[in-house]
Amino acid sequence: MTEDDIYRTSTQYRLWSFTPESLASLRATTNAAAAQSVRAAVRNLQTSAEQESKDQNGSKGSGLEVDCLTIEEEQKIVSFYCLQTIEFVDFCEYPTNVKATAVQYLKRFYLTNSPMTYHPKEIMRTAVYLAMKSEDNFHSVRSFAEKLAVPTEDILAPEFLLTQGLRFTFDVRHPFHGLEGGFLELLAFTNGKGEAGAMIQKSPKDIRQEMLEVPPKAKDVKELVTRGQTAHGRAKELLKTAALLTDSYFLYTPSQIWLSALFMVDEALARFYLDTKLPPTSEMKPKLFTTLQRCAGMLHSAPAAQPDKEEKKELKRIQKKLEQCRNPQKLDLVGINQAQKRDADLDGGGGLDGNVAKKRKLEREQSMKESEDLFGPMLADKKG
Repeated sequence: MTEDDIYRTSTQYRLWSFTPESLASLRATTNAAAAQSVRAAVRNLQTSAEQESKDQNGSKGSGLEVDCLTIEEEQKIVSFYCLQTIEFVDFCEYPTNVKATAVQYLKRFYLTNSPMTYHPKEIMRTAVYLAMKSEDNFHSVRSFAEKLAVPTEDILAPEFLLTQGLRFTFDVRHPFHGLEGGFLELLAFTNGKGEAGAMIQKSPKDIRQEMLEVPPKAKDVKELVTRGQTAHGRAKELLKTAALLTDSYFLYTPSQIWLSALFMVDEALARFYLDTKLPPTSEMKPKLFTTLQRCAGMLHSAPAAQPDKEEKKELKRIQKKLEQCRNPQKLDLVGINQAQKRDADLDGGGGLDGNVAKKRKLEREQSMKESEDLFGPMLADKKG
């Protein structure tokens, strides 16, 4: 079974991979549904207020239509909080995999949920906390809440909501391991020990000689090693920033992402690496290069780590607009969570109202059925 075959069994491929068209359609649907819910909730409040005002003094209130966020505005606000997530995780000195997973949790959640329904600031904290648990870097909720200077309930209240948005799938396949493996292969080539693909009839020494000829030509093996190390470091930085802030995880495989990062920082070296895997006559080669160029273009278009003056002005405008178009029924997640717990106690310890609990159980079972297993498919029995 190839690496690609293994990836195709993952929940990331089956549940979180899209075409550009299907991704855009999903976001449009989410935005339209959220806007409709917000306007309906506001109208209900206005109707109640008008009735109360009419009962008191006979006057009628004014019903104003809510100006909801556009799809583009939603994307900008989510991207901003992805940047905030990266800054927070770096400040806390948590591992890179925690940072990358937390950002992907946030991006996945807002494919089917809108910032107008659930504010990203509230979900972001829980996404980091859940990522720490998923990536085996667990800290107590108390110590984590202290870093944020918020009550522990602010972290825990949205947790089940977030897991629902993630469809109860927590595995995220990152491109970091692929980059490390590719770099080790390049080092082996420089030492004259690397093996080419099965269809490439070249000796390790021949491959090293060809690598020395990759423009700009290296004077010796030492200079070649330095070139590889430089490309590795620059590509890794792209994976830790640009890859997280774009839609690359939704549109490309981890292998395509890390190869695109290498393509960006040293195209000649990336082409040489692929030449050791695919013969010149391979029909897959031109298609692969086209895919890598598209992915590289996406990485190149990633937002800057620090917004400029105009971008900050735009973000402030969107933030202000968001405060005016949030769903009034979803403002207090802590309060909603506490109400559910009270309902659970009144229900005799079952948790929630019977119908709600049954619905959530069915949702979990359906999601688990789709993903087969949280930790991947069962390993095949070893024979012989």
